[in-house]
Amino acid sequence: MWLRSLIVAFVSQAMIAGPAHAAGPFGTIHVGNWNGGAYTNDSTGAFSHCAASTPYANGMTLLVGQDSNKAWLLGFANPAFRFKKGENLTIDVTFDGQAEVKLFATAFSEVMVSAVLPTNVARAFQKASLMVAVARGTPFQFSLTSTAPLITAVTNCVTRVKADGLDKAGDFTKVTAKPQAAPDKPAPPASGKLGGAKSGTGFVVSASGHIVTNNHVVNGCVGDIKGNLTGEAAMVLRVVSTDANNDLALLQAPSSSTFKDFARIRDRSFHAGDSVVAIGFPYHGLLSSDLRVTTGIVSSLSGMRNDTRFLQISAPVQPGNSGGPLFDTSGQIVGVVTGKIPGLRIAAMTGDIPENINFAIKTGALRDFLDNSVVPYQTAEPKGELKTTDIAGNARAYTMLISCTATEQADAKR
Repeated sequence: MWLRSLIVAFVSQAMIAGPAHAAGPFGTIHVGNWNGGAYTNDSTGAFSHCAASTPYANGMTLLVGQDSNKAWLLGFANPAFRFKKGENLTIDVTFDGQAEVKLFATAFSEVMVSAVLPTNVARAFQKASLMVAVARGTPFQFSLTSTAPLITAVTNCVTRVKADGLDKAGDFTKVTAKPQAAPDKPAPPASGKLGGAKSGTGFVVSASGHIVTNNHVVNGCVGDIKGNLTGEAAMVLRVVSTDANNDLALLQAPSSSTFKDFARIRDRSFHAGDSVVAIGFPYHGLLSSDLRVTTGIVSSLSGMRNDTRFLQISAPVQPGNSGGPLFDTSGQIVGVVTGKIPGLRIAAMTGDIPENINFAIKTGALRDFLDNSVVPYQTAEPKGELKTTDIAGNARAYTMLISCTATEQADAKR
């Protein structure tokens, strides 16, 4: 039913049909020539999807939408179309002249067809500057602008409406870090501060400059969030999305930045006892400005109180390591460092100070987070072992110091 609501609303937006039966838009999505917002199911009144559309001079109107289950849809409308309602057809799509993708579309009116987008196609759409769609032998060309911030805004719309409801719908183009929840996870976080500053670590996961770190690293920042590679000038980073429950945040480097090297995520299971390498910037401002490397093993495949989102590791981490990459011995990402066990608190409870009990977020949670944010990350099969020095040398090109000025409240929580 959400799909019908989305199509009806879209046709209304395109000014090629009568009034929509779906309520909306609630809030606004305005990116370049794209406009839209959140919509409700036309029968139940419940939130169903977020969508935005843009018209073209050739008479076509293009729509991009995401439903409440994070499924993507691409729609095409034109007053000159003459489809039979319910008719099925294939649409061959290419992005920037790359390999052709076959989409299976359905006509929801005489003038409107739509197709569900697989996640990888949504990523391609996000990055492309030109799309050519061929239906029944007729090609249609679309110059794509502002698609990366559009995808981010639509994703943000769905996330915010599901969390806060339609009553708080606003400008979904503005993505802000959400207040961190208090899940049962390692504490205190391993992010560092010096004076009024706080810092942590992040790592690049795409050539487009997407950077992963912990939510608690950026939560409470005021002003600019900055990131810099060792020996290079700092750049201002933009918060794209956050997941406080899993302590993850996605940042975006400026569009002028390019990254030839970025981290790959291990695409194979991991086991207790496997060796790991943690890299980050602990105690920034007190120790050297270069990244630091520690090694250890996976002590357990679950965190505190059997939390299966986490790995327990013996590699030492300190304040400032938060958000940093955790590697296997082939140099692939197997986790995101997030914290250490609260030693003094445990000592007060047990009379013994715990040693080398640290935690990292598993790649399952990381990949779900990146998929929901439509990030074009890459996975890799582990191929042979590298020396720790080689892993560190490779990581230098994409491991960042993340820093900002923190609020007093954020400092007090640390």
